[in-house]
Amino acid sequence: MRKAFLRHVRRFPWVTNVTLYGCLFAGGDFVHQWFSRREKMDWSHTRNVAVVAFSFHGNFNFFWMRFLERRFPGNSARMVMRKLFLDQTTAAPLATSVFYTGVSFLEGKEDILEDWREKFLNTYKTGLMFWPFMQFLNFALVPLYVRTTFTGCCAFVWATFLCFSRQSGDGTAAAALCLYVYIIDLHFSYVKYHV
Repeated sequence: MRKAFLRHVRRFPWVTNVTLYGCLFAGGDFVHQWFSRREKMDWSHTRNVAVVAFSFHGNFNFFWMRFLERRFPGNSARMVMRKLFLDQTTAAPLATSVFYTGVSFLEGKEDILEDWREKFLNTYKTGLMFWPFMQFLNFALVPLYVRTTFTGCCAFVWATFLCFSRQSGDGTAAAALCLYVYIIDLHFSYVKYHV
């Protein structure tokens, strides 16, 4: 199955990578809502996150990875650090901005910059505690044809945090920690009552 998947990725790299990225990113919203134990899933929010992920994040990431590899080829320490620096100073702020403004736009908010103004800087700083490590692994170890998929796997975790931050957090690392402590607590509560 792994060989068939890799053959498909090599044959249709754009479609496969963008589709997987979009599904994983939207899955982050689903997981956030599930762990929030809401009475009813807000499928319109998941749809909005998916639209932003498919229309921008997945596509941008796919072409961004290729641009970086053409500009800084290889995985030597010097090239990886150049890619990482450019990724964190250019792509990360852009992707965070598009998430907050894009979802707000799709929700029909009057001021689509409100969430961005309130949470961007904290979210960006929190991202600097997560993304450089993930992208270092990506640029150093992952073949180009699956880098967007790898980033999508990381974005699954990140999207869970972003959706939490957007709905009830402030974009800080403390909010992220609260989310993950809550998830761990839910897990142990489930194990305690179901084992």
